[in-house]
Amino acid sequence: MEISKDVLYVGVNDHEIDLFEGQYKVPNGMAYNSYVIKDKKSAVMDSVDINFAQQWLENIDSALDGGEPDYLIVQHMEPDHSASIAAFVNRYPNTLIVGNAKTFTMIDRFFDLDLDEHKLVVQNGDTLSLGSHELSFVFAPMVHWPEVMFTYDSTDKILFSADAFGKFGALDVQEDWACEARRYYIGIVGKYGAQVQNVLKKAAELDIKTICPLHGPVLSENLEYYLNLYNIWSSYSVESEGVVIAYTSVYGHTKAAVELLKQELESRGEKVIVHDLARCDMAEAVEDAFRYGKIVLATTTYNADIFPFMREFINHLTERNFQNRTVAIVENGSWAVTAGKVMRTMLEKSKNITYTDTTVTINSALKDDSRAQIVKLAEELGG
Repeated sequence: MEISKDVLYVGVNDHEIDLFEGQYKVPNGMAYNSYVIKDKKSAVMDSVDINFAQQWLENIDSALDGGEPDYLIVQHMEPDHSASIAAFVNRYPNTLIVGNAKTFTMIDRFFDLDLDEHKLVVQNGDTLSLGSHELSFVFAPMVHWPEVMFTYDSTDKILFSADAFGKFGALDVQEDWACEARRYYIGIVGKYGAQVQNVLKKAAELDIKTICPLHGPVLSENLEYYLNLYNIWSSYSVESEGVVIAYTSVYGHTKAAVELLKQELESRGEKVIVHDLARCDMAEAVEDAFRYGKIVLATTTYNADIFPFMREFINHLTERNFQNRTVAIVENGSWAVTAGKVMRTMLEKSKNITYTDTTVTINSALKDDSRAQIVKLAEELGG
């Protein structure tokens, strides 16, 4: 695939994978992106997962017409992008490996390679000339690993953005970008919103016509759309109006409360998204919690705590810096109802959480008083 006259795509599609990073369902596979810049000197941008090393090397060989690249630029050392570095060095022993100091520390940890005579250590803001293409390096620490850096090609105005602006899904599958990019961002990068905001400020100073991420499609049209979404996600702002109800239910009574609340909210014109945490894709539930501005946490008291799937869900939220949301509590219990207190305690470190005035407390099963509380909560959330 040709990105520009001199920039070619040499990445691979992975339809063998079922769980990305051992936890995220990827029914449409993954893309491990790599690029070649052809000039007086040629550069390869990042490697790929080890299972596709041979295919990747063949792609490079084809792109360079059998020639040897001058540089391999390593922007990110996570193994889905770095695991084939040793295979690359074995094929192209004279190529210079380009990275920052932290990059080479990680290379030493992953591989037994003697790169002393074949490495170029760069600093933030350094440039590298390939001939007509001038590359500059923009460090992006903790987006989402400490060694991450972007590369900007001022000639073709391309930003090689490492994992930023990536998404789940192979490139030979058509699907909505935002849905899988959001799930990818929230799940993998979501904790590091402040760092992403810093990088977005740096990117705003560049004249960018194309974004080449390490996952997902090359972005070359309507870049403001993608930049705006990244700004929303990384500032923990509300993207869409609606109410997310995340719940667990043992014998169906909490589920009945959720169904009544959903009905009441929809009758007031609210968009409602419901996740049964014991059965849904947890990553999608987490994604929606960050997408919408209001969330209802409904669960049972369980072993003087809360039901395990709700605890897991809230842990996912807090470890990703969940903030700036309205939260409502629906708690249930048969002899000592403590679920609401536990959930509030878990969210204490979350910033700018506004709790609804109404907390719904169910003692075992819905009764007239708890039904009335649900109606009152719907009025408050739908107001």
